Amino acid sequence: MIIKEFRILMPLEMDEYYRGQLFAVSETSKNETGGGDGVLVLENDDFTSTTVRPGHSITGIYTHKIYRTKSKSPWALRKIFPDAAFVLHEECWNAFPYCKTVIKALDLSPTLLKKREVIIIDIYDDSLLKKSDITPETDVREFKSKKTGRGKLPKDWIETTKPVMCCYKVVQVHFKMFGFQTMVEHVLQRQYPRIFAKFNRELYCWTDRWYDMTIEDIKKMEREATEELKKQIAEPEKRGTVCDVDDKGTT
Repeated sequence: MIIKEFRILMPLEMDEYYRGQLFAVSETSKNETGGGDGVLVLENDDFTSTTVRPGHSITGIYTHKIYRTKSKSPWALRKIFPDAAFVLHEECWNAFPYCKTVIKALDLSPTLLKKREVIIIDIYDDSLLKKSDITPETDVREFKSKKTGRGKLPKDWIETTKPVMCCYKVVQVHFKMFGFQTMVEHVLQRQYPRIFAKFNRELYCWTDRWYDMTIEDIKKMEREATEELKKQIAEPEKRGTVCDVDDKGTT
């Protein structure tokens, strides 16, 4: 098993990040869905639980999604595994600022804390991305918010900009199949710096699109997106990101 803790620094307040995250998840799902691959939302409901985070009673939004990922997976894995292996079910309990899915957990045991690798992600850093990931609309060096006055981000923005917050993402990948475990775990973990950097860049650069939205506005948008995703996944055009591994299975 490989475990990494990603610390993503963002020029936002905590409550802003919550709204921006919900907005960006919905928009990114649409951008990544088409040609049979992408996201389908099965459930999106309020929840209250004392078991998701032991010792705490939390409320938030529960989602159950299906990710169809074959075209976004490495060539080597597509050759080895059947189509069913690329259909992933995700359950997520989002009680911001605590969020837990089947692959994320922040309440780690002392053993896992010792095993984890900590990685700092700076959304200013272009080296985490492919050229195709950076557009004029999502370039943090050029974006300036009309509604907040924030931006353009300088190279030393972490030291010179306010506000600054940190989003923690702990990812555990455990693939149990003899002969393939190490390869698959490393390939999957190599994707996360790019995924987190791209997503959070877009979240920030879309500030003026979500800044005035309430949670109810975003929930309405999510309901509309659920229906839109059903249509998009049936369309022939594939959309969005592909795995950061070339056709020979190397980075």
